[in-house]
Amino acid sequence: MKKATKFASVVLAAALTLSLAGCGSSDAGTNSTQSSGNTSGKTYTIGICQLVQHEALDAATQGFKDALTDKLGDNVKFDEQNAAGDASTCSTICTTFATNNYDLILGNATAALQAATAATDTIPVLGTSITDYATALDVSDWTGTTGKNISGTTDLAPLDQQAKCIAELFPDAKNVGILYCSSEPNSIYQSTTITKYLKDEGYTVKEYTFSDSNDVASVTQSACDNSDVIYIPTDNTAASCTEAINNVASPAKVPIFAGEEGIAKGCGVATLSISYYDLGYTTGEMAYDILVNGKDISTMEVQSAPKFTKEYIADRADALGITIPDGYEELKAD
Repeated sequence: MKKATKFASVVLAAALTLSLAGCGSSDAGTNSTQSSGNTSGKTYTIGICQLVQHEALDAATQGFKDALTDKLGDNVKFDEQNAAGDASTCSTICTTFATNNYDLILGNATAALQAATAATDTIPVLGTSITDYATALDVSDWTGTTGKNISGTTDLAPLDQQAKCIAELFPDAKNVGILYCSSEPNSIYQSTTITKYLKDEGYTVKEYTFSDSNDVASVTQSACDNSDVIYIPTDNTAASCTEAINNVASPAKVPIFAGEEGIAKGCGVATLSISYYDLGYTTGEMAYDILVNGKDISTMEVQSAPKFTKEYIADRADALGITIPDGYEELKAD
């Protein structure tokens, strides 16, 4: 009788051990945030919603994935979805992520972040390639943290310094046209902000806005007809239409100063830009702190890019007779 009792106890203990081991593993769709630093046996599933495919956003997504893979190896899985520029598709994607109860959601670009925050108020949501979180989240008293399940990184370059770059590159210009998509709130914010700085530099400034890719060529033509130089902010629609923009601006011989590197490579002469890969990598490090180190996302400050670089496209500068001052690094055109 004692042997039978002892055998039963051993079996029961083994069963409990197997049960506990099973609880320590996280399948896709199981929320396992705010864990301790021990990732042994734990797999995190992260949903990535990217608004549209273009070089800058692609680089941010890759940097994000690389940071987490560097730290977690095979203990992280990604469900990466691209919305092809459609905000409603972002909502569908992020709702699916929330329904699957993923461990964390990345919103790459403003519409993706907005969709993620609308889909869940419990799963941690990080944004990247976001110009202004106050605008994106409709926060009037922005302090740097959200107090909610949201944080991330901003791609906003110092707009006052971009205006100074324009002034040093185009000292004889009088009219600056700002070209952007009217449906992107962050572009509106950038245009409003840099307009003040450009006027301080002595320029006359006018906005030229297109509603989507269908009218980008005609609006660009209007901007070229009335501007000495064009400024394009970090605008997702413009970034996906650089070929169409360049096809108008190049024969018109109107130089473009871009708000980010991808647009500059596609149609610009110069930029004061960031590395979107580095930006995404920083976002991935934030995700690790949340998932593994138990950081409270509601108190995590939105992070900026680690550095900004002056860059120029030599072929376009030469074709337009623009002298590039010291301090600019050469960038290859697409």
